[in-house]
Amino acid sequence: MTIVKEKVLVIGACGQIGVELTTELRKMYGANNVIASDLRDEHELLKGTGPYVSCDVMNKEMLHVLIIRHNITQVYLLAAILSATGEKNPALAWHINMQSLLNVLEIAKEEKLTKVYWPSSIAVFGVTSPRENTPQHTIIEPTTIYGISKFAGERWCEYYHKHFNVDVRSLRYPGLISYKSAPGGGTTDYAVEIYHEALRDKDYECFLNEETYLPMMYMPDAIRATIELMEAPKENIKIRSSYNLGGMSFSPKEIYASIKAHIPDFTMTYKIDFRQEIANGWPKSIDDTHAREDWNWKPEYNLETMTVDMLENLKSQYL
Repeated sequence: MTIVKEKVLVIGACGQIGVELTTELRKMYGANNVIASDLRDEHELLKGTGPYVSCDVMNKEMLHVLIIRHNITQVYLLAAILSATGEKNPALAWHINMQSLLNVLEIAKEEKLTKVYWPSSIAVFGVTSPRENTPQHTIIEPTTIYGISKFAGERWCEYYHKHFNVDVRSLRYPGLISYKSAPGGGTTDYAVEIYHEALRDKDYECFLNEETYLPMMYMPDAIRATIELMEAPKENIKIRSSYNLGGMSFSPKEIYASIKAHIPDFTMTYKIDFRQEIANGWPKSIDDTHAREDWNWKPEYNLETMTVDMLENLKSQYL
């Protein structure tokens, strides 16, 4: 059944999450009720599926006019500079990641938007956080500018909910893996690149060491989690900073073995770079008990089922 009462704006719709989330939201709310926006050219997978506007989230006045003009009731803010890219220009990453959120929260307060979605990340955790089954509430001392900006953003989200009753909701995404769109400059990107290289060259040079365990999630699970969180009754949302979200955890060695089972002549070598230090400060696995209890979260994919689906969907590009 199509829901038509909401008018949704997706900011950063051409990114790794945005493309697939926009597609699903259009199925739910109707194509014309979900406006995709970004600074870059419209993604090929979005063309012809619904309205698209060029919008700079850093220009608050332009964004405000857009929201009023299109009678927007919900905003999904996905625009951000990610971990590895952010370390190359920390000041810019902080400015964009923080100001974009503040712009949206201020407009949500003024226009009384029904809901706002803003993603956080496992990057909020640092070397002082427990690495195994990292709990929802624990020591949080991020060491990357991306993690610092996400942790600050969580505090802003909670603040605007408490003081201005803005219904803002958030998930701490693990590393996300998708065949539909390119990775966006994150430390977990190897887990996307490896599938492409396995099919294209049957060889991959990994920038993390083989025993680096990180929390990961297949994009269909991430999209479903996002929508389930946003569709949950308001009274069920007990955490207004950001929910821990768990899927699977694996190392480069394990994902290599998973792919090699399907492509026997696939080989992998290692050339460790600066992203290893970032990964060393992140959790190995996530405790998402609160998400499971508050809005019944449950992942569907594991490493093996994801590998089968990734290879099946990518093989037409290379074979």
